[in-house]
Amino acid sequence: MCGNNMSVPLLTEAVTVSGSERETAVVIFLHGLGDSGHGWADAMSAIRLPYVKYICPHAPRIPVTLNMKLVMPSWFDLMGLSPESPEDEPGIKKASENLKAIIDHEIKNGIPANRIIIGGFSQGGALSLYTALTSQHKLAGVLALSCWLPLHKTFPQAASNTANKDIAILQCHGEMDPMIPVQIGALTSEKLKCVVNPQRVIFKTYPGMMHNSCPQEMAAVREFIEKQLPRI
Repeated sequence: MCGNNMSVPLLTEAVTVSGSERETAVVIFLHGLGDSGHGWADAMSAIRLPYVKYICPHAPRIPVTLNMKLVMPSWFDLMGLSPESPEDEPGIKKASENLKAIIDHEIKNGIPANRIIIGGFSQGGALSLYTALTSQHKLAGVLALSCWLPLHKTFPQAASNTANKDIAILQCHGEMDPMIPVQIGALTSEKLKCVVNPQRVIFKTYPGMMHNSCPQEMAAVREFIEKQLPRI
């Protein structure tokens, strides 16, 4: 293994769950607003596959407009949570480049792009969707939990040069989500089907689930990872 984590800002502090045998695949999973990588690293540990490495980075701390400019972990600034809210386009693009730097680092370390899944919860899922749809690397899949597609009005044009027109996407959403209503998840799913192969977009909803996760969702996540990243 080669490569220096110091050259990839998000990797220096990231929580990594190593495989218990030779690692042939990677899942990069991003937390939501105000959170850290620790909780999701624990969640991934509970469903881990022995040949997969899980990387859960921490977002930088920045002032967030939505929360009265309080400084907190956030991948980019948020002005609102409705589809019509103004968006932090420079921040989203910069965050996406930082995520792509992790992908590049893993590829340099010997994991092919088609053995890498990216994903996240809420804001982290949003960033993962945007990154996959604008990436030049053909990735194995995207996990999009309780989230939306940032800069949705720029698609499908923004994805014109992507290598991921046929990428598998697992989108999950709680039917009782008070933060990102399930209707936004449904609209996102319909938008994604206009950008990538619609047969590759799976949208699952969970009755009673709010803006969090549940065992059924995590079982679906594990199944998706195992399907897209089979043992080799």
